[in-house]
Amino acid sequence: MGRAVYPIGILISTTGSYGTVGRSILNGTLLACREINDDPASTITLVPQHSNPAGDLSAYSPATKTMLDQGIRHIVGCYTSSSRKEVIPLFEKHDALLWHPAHYEGFESSSNVIYTGAAPNHHMSPLMDFLLDTYGKKTLCVGSNYIWGWESIRVLREYISPRGGQVMAERYIAVGETDLAQVIDMIFEEEPDFVFNALIGSSSYAFFEQFRRACIARGIDQSVRFPIASCNLTEPDLSEVAEDCRDGHISSSVYFASLPSCENRWFVAAHEREFPDGPPPSAEGEAAYIATKFLGAALQAIGSDDALAARAAVAGLKMQAPQGLVTIDPETHHAYLTPRIGRSDRAGQFEILAEAAGPVRPDPYLVSVEAPAPRMHGRPTLRIVS
Repeated sequence: MGRAVYPIGILISTTGSYGTVGRSILNGTLLACREINDDPASTITLVPQHSNPAGDLSAYSPATKTMLDQGIRHIVGCYTSSSRKEVIPLFEKHDALLWHPAHYEGFESSSNVIYTGAAPNHHMSPLMDFLLDTYGKKTLCVGSNYIWGWESIRVLREYISPRGGQVMAERYIAVGETDLAQVIDMIFEEEPDFVFNALIGSSSYAFFEQFRRACIARGIDQSVRFPIASCNLTEPDLSEVAEDCRDGHISSSVYFASLPSCENRWFVAAHEREFPDGPPPSAEGEAAYIATKFLGAALQAIGSDDALAARAAVAGLKMQAPQGLVTIDPETHHAYLTPRIGRSDRAGQFEILAEAAGPVRPDPYLVSVEAPAPRMHGRPTLRIVS
């Protein structure tokens, strides 16, 4: 009996202002497809079809509709929250599934989306606790002028205020804008304890470089006096930042390529063999790899590509991923993931400073961290990594 052949879509911008991270997502998906197709025990063959909206929000819906009209029922993709929200109505209309492989700001749980990236209690609340405990109570926030920037800064403000924290100012920059001089001047004027960065793509890369060099010109050790913390800084992002400006930045994530596990060493080696020209493995690339592996497992379990049946089949599934054990929560269709805090180095990798003891249940609406309280399932306790 021959294998069943299923086309799957990959909807991700591999050019444009956040194209480097997009290529990491594409590579993670392709690597998982290759492994599924090469597995002699597999009963399916996945045929990936990539569409590149090139960072143009208006191109996402037409690209999605084209794939759905071709009979594709499962699409891995969307890095930005604005692109995800743009296409969800199409998935709902066509009874299809979007497998979303990126961290996001939360406050969403669509029945037509499987979320394998970090929910806010995996990357936002752990980072905020770490920053308040390590650096101080005062922050200045800068973000890209769209949903991710607005919402992540709103969550930070509402989280730290009852804990004695203060947002001294917040500024929003158009996606792709690289003139950050006004924001940098404001940081020097306000003198926050740390800077919260919710910029994406080329705007973020420019900020790291311009701020570091402005600090050097003033005789300031930027990473000590004005540490920059992000929930979305990854290895592919660091590869786009000048080497002398890469180190000392704080990132909250569920995956870093420097993890020492056997599964991760195998994943990184396979990734480098398949994609020697990069970009390097990242949290988004790993989330795409996980999403595609779960998709493959669901299709094999149900013997078809029916989206509603696949959604039911994936609920509760587990896998030993590069980051550790990952489970799809049947209630929210988000993933149990392990929060970690890392600090970047000049080589473009991360030293892991703290991590949770194990996978944490997703809490996309942050219902368990609305006010200071004993740490519950949705608010992980991080241990310091020596």
